[in-house]
Amino acid sequence: MPIHALLETALSEPAIGSTDRFRWHVTPVGIAALWCEKGTPPKLPFDEALHEGLQVGLDLSREEREFHQVSQGLVLLFHS
Repeated sequence: MPIHALLETALSEPAIGSTDRFRWHVTPVGIAALWCEKGTPPKLPFDEALHEGLQVGLDLSREEREFHQVSQGLVLLFHS
């Protein structure tokens, strides 16, 4: 199954938490931070996601990072 399909499916499930700018989801490929503010950020907000992840008990500082655009919006993906 392509990664976009996995993310789309996982993002339709209940979130494990939310912060000011993100909804957090567990996916088969890692932790997904779905951007929830209006509009696209001027730069990829990985630093903001790392900071806000701590608010929901997620230390993602050592994880690999990538981003995807899916129908729900911008997703920052953290994985090992």
